[in-house]
Amino acid sequence: MMPNATLFAMAAWFALLIAFAYKFIWPPLMTAIDTRNKKIAEGLAEAEKGKAALAEGQKQKDAMMKEARQTATEMKALNDKQAQAQIDEAKVQAKVEADRIIAAAHAQIEMEKQKAKEQLREQVAALAIAGAEKILKREVDAKVHADMLSQLKAQL
Repeated sequence: MMPNATLFAMAAWFALLIAFAYKFIWPPLMTAIDTRNKKIAEGLAEAEKGKAALAEGQKQKDAMMKEARQTATEMKALNDKQAQAQIDEAKVQAKVEADRIIAAAHAQIEMEKQKAKEQLREQVAALAIAGAEKILKREVDAKVHADMLSQLKAQL
């Protein structure tokens, strides 16, 4: 087998095609590939930044949730303390009111007792006068003997 002119011509055209591709097609193709690689690298870097931002956001959210829980616990404790203070105050007020009512009842009972004693004294004095009238068989004048009857009431 001998190489002939057709083979040389095909080799020359192939070499021209390679040179043309290397001069005109290869640089834009490499530029496009490099641009695409840069975009992919930037996208990956942005994704990493997004992951970092997401992790930071998650940390902030967790910190805020912890703070909110702590605040809620403190508020609940404060509300419980205030409620207990109100209950204690109501108990004290109820005790004061009960003591006042009891004192008023004792005072009323004492007044009723004094009133009953006074009525009893008057009844005893009337009975004493009636008894004295029967004994003496005459009427004792209450107006005339008022001083004596007052002393009798006081003694009773």
